[in-house]
Amino acid sequence: MSSLPELKQARGFKLFWQTVWARAYPRIVGSTREVSWMFFETVLPLLGVAGYVFVYKAINAPPDYIGFVVVGGAMTAFWLNVLWSMASQLYWDKDAGNLELYIVSPGPMMAILLGMSIGGLVFAGVRAVVILVLGSLLFGVVYSTGSLILLVLVFAVTMIALYGMGMMFASVFLAAGREAWHLSNLFQEPIYLASGFYFPVKAMGFWVATIASIIPLTLGLDAMRQLLFTSDPTLGFLSVPIEIAVLLVLCVFFITGAYFMLNKLEEIGRREGRLTERRR
Repeated sequence: MSSLPELKQARGFKLFWQTVWARAYPRIVGSTREVSWMFFETVLPLLGVAGYVFVYKAINAPPDYIGFVVVGGAMTAFWLNVLWSMASQLYWDKDAGNLELYIVSPGPMMAILLGMSIGGLVFAGVRAVVILVLGSLLFGVVYSTGSLILLVLVFAVTMIALYGMGMMFASVFLAAGREAWHLSNLFQEPIYLASGFYFPVKAMGFWVATIASIIPLTLGLDAMRQLLFTSDPTLGFLSVPIEIAVLLVLCVFFITGAYFMLNKLEEIGRREGRLTERRR
């Protein structure tokens, strides 16, 4: 009588990587199954971008400001993805009954959330590219980047810090219970203002811009604009090397914070079972 082949359980980095891919796969594939999402998530946000563009044209603002709006409008895709598909995800999974599976599974919570972020980053990236391309063509935005490598580096560290913040917020929103929905609504519009999505953050003053720099998009947007639009260097808040250094610090801070907070929540969930209760 032949015996079935012995199955070996993945461990260590292999388990981490398989968990990441398993969680990222549904988001990557699922984003292609509803074509209407692409229209609502790309074309409609252009209306908001167009509104700011026409305001700047009406007051005869420098042409670079139109580019600021287009780049900022493209980056909103990543902020909304972090806020609604990362920070609030564990709370929604709790209501859907998936949180129990995450906690009892051998895969680490960091890997599960990293898979969510990678899957969401793909869809958000498509939305951002479409907004950037269409906005640039419609409004005649001219870019003059001097260092493509530096621009890619700024974008990469901004995304790492931003999604690290989303991972940390996931545990905060989960602990908040039903308030997660209200927190998501609360943080959406104020971040547009604080991070300077549609204007140079320097205009808010040094101290306000400094406080807003805790949000990775603030310095990331400012650095990218300095690299993409070189006609007026005084519009930048800090120099690009300093902003990259601060973003690297934020990467370490948010990812480390997410690691400890998720481990603590997972420990509470396994020991006391309170995280999966739906009475809150």
